[in-house]
Amino acid sequence: MILIERLTHIYPRRHRPPFQALTAFSLSIAANTLFTLTGPNGGGKSTLFRILCGLARPSAGTVTMGGVDILENPAAARRLLGVVFQHPALDKHLSILENLCIHADLHGLDATTFKQRLESDLVWSGLENRLRDRVSTLSGGMARRVELVMALLHRPPILLMDEPTNGLDPGSRREFFDTLLRLRREQTLTILMISHLFSEAEQADQVGILHQGRLLTVGTPAALCHQLGREMVVIQTTQTREADELKTILQQRPGIHLVQREQELRITGIDPETLKQLLLHDREWFQSISIQHPTLEDVFIHHTSPSAHTEVLP
Repeated sequence: MILIERLTHIYPRRHRPPFQALTAFSLSIAANTLFTLTGPNGGGKSTLFRILCGLARPSAGTVTMGGVDILENPAAARRLLGVVFQHPALDKHLSILENLCIHADLHGLDATTFKQRLESDLVWSGLENRLRDRVSTLSGGMARRVELVMALLHRPPILLMDEPTNGLDPGSRREFFDTLLRLRREQTLTILMISHLFSEAEQADQVGILHQGRLLTVGTPAALCHQLGREMVVIQTTQTREADELKTILQQRPGIHLVQREQELRITGIDPETLKQLLLHDREWFQSISIQHPTLEDVFIHHTSPSAHTEVLP
């Protein structure tokens, strides 16, 4: 449904060398797939989102959505897209209904079609008794629901979302994501979501990590986590100094990848002999030791850390 081939984008800068935000970025997303793209700030996610929405033209490469080349036929491509931006796109001085009417007019929906679709959308959005409310009076979670209704009003087959749960409390975030998953099933949506929340990425069909303009890895959440092995050793120390000392000991061992977060060490690739030595001879260096499954956050850090061997995080 979405095919991106060798997408490159370069920003010219006065008095400084050009900045390359994307480098030969390629990605294929099948229909009816929820794909989450994650990565550190400055990695190229916002640039990619702007290109996909038609707000920027890439320096090189192609993007096809639903069989339509978005560079050659941008108007046709926009009809295939519903978009939820990171920052609210609602007019807070207008009511919910007024915002939706404006969006319907922009997409050329007649009054009968608009009424039918709105009645259908009120079933899942919980907006039945709020249509006359001004947007400025809504909670963050309710405003996001309005934006989702607005994005899907013209029934696009593709939904693009940039940090859609930004600013929501955990309960509202959970409700929004549950609604999104249900809509994906009921409306056969293909969803590309940019998110820095690994709890959201874990629920996606596929996850990609974008770093310094390049796609580092793509796969199902389970497959990506298994890249680091089935299990990892997590050590808690009482002081950061002890973690530093233990890190010095462990990083001399070949094949170990180690991430330090102050008093915590998360270790993959540790051999049984080293683990035995930790338990028998280096016990004074740590408070507790446990075996855990790698998470998407571990995968993220593994692929984006400056060193493939050890990394210290604040």
